[in-house]
Amino acid sequence: MPVRVKKSRSLEALNITALIDVVFLLLIFFLVATRFAEEDRELDVDLPTASEAKPWIEKPREVFVNIDEQGRYFVNGQALDLPGLHRVMDEAALNNPLTQTVVIRADKKCSWDAVVSAFDTCHQAGIHNIIPTTRGAD
Repeated sequence: MPVRVKKSRSLEALNITALIDVVFLLLIFFLVATRFAEEDRELDVDLPTASEAKPWIEKPREVFVNIDEQGRYFVNGQALDLPGLHRVMDEAALNNPLTQTVVIRADKKCSWDAVVSAFDTCHQAGIHNIIPTTRGAD
């Protein structure tokens, strides 16, 4: 027995002309807006030069603190005492306030007190990205 379905007339009266007009207007709006955004990025501008110009984002340099067997501190080949190390760490923290990295390379026979003092000096200067180094197993 075939099933009979009544066809309604409500869909025949639905006028979607206004909906199509709105869709086309939105399409034109987005095409035009996108085109203006591309022109701003592709505009050929001859920028002036400056003698003291620096890049916007500068990769921070790592500061290497070497501690020898006697507990002496060396930064960039210079022997420093603890107050000298504190001055170097303060300067490094001022140059790169949030991104400064300190790499501590301590001799395995040095006093643990010297290593702790180096860590403490870095923390007092506001440097919290401290990397102690070790040698890999052979």
